[in-house]
Amino acid sequence: MEPACKRHFIQDSCLYECSPNLGPWIQEVNQSWRKERFLHVPLCKEDCERWWEDCRTSSTCKTDWHKGWDWSSGVNKCPAETVCHTFEFSFPTPASLCEGLWSHSYKVSNYSRGSGRCIQMWFDPAQGNPNEEVARFYAQAMTSKAVAHGRGLFLPSLALALPLLLLV
Repeated sequence: MEPACKRHFIQDSCLYECSPNLGPWIQEVNQSWRKERFLHVPLCKEDCERWWEDCRTSSTCKTDWHKGWDWSSGVNKCPAETVCHTFEFSFPTPASLCEGLWSHSYKVSNYSRGSGRCIQMWFDPAQGNPNEEVARFYAQAMTSKAVAHGRGLFLPSLALALPLLLLV
């Protein structure tokens, strides 16, 4: 993997593991290795395009990295009989990479960085976290939609509910 490509995967891991602003997109799942995941996070189109551009010449044997790896040796390896191709071959568009790579964890937004309507993978923390405004916007929209449809807001756990409630 090219170093510029690897940076995006490191940043993606940091966002996934550490961001308090993904609460509106957390869904319960029944998988042996986790109970929750995020789904359809609106990723700013420029961040997706840059990720794809920086990874175009790197190689992969899979288009969905969530499942299907060979773990028999204790580390993830490509499944038998798979062939590695460039990311550009495996993911012909930026959206196919960003939306397909992690089973639709991300949804490429039509909004741009700084709009307050899409999650930015990259930002300068000294300038504040632009994803706070995005999470607040979507949390309020989801709450309003649930109330308008006569449903209470489903909150999978207190650990997830607290950041969401703080945003609203």
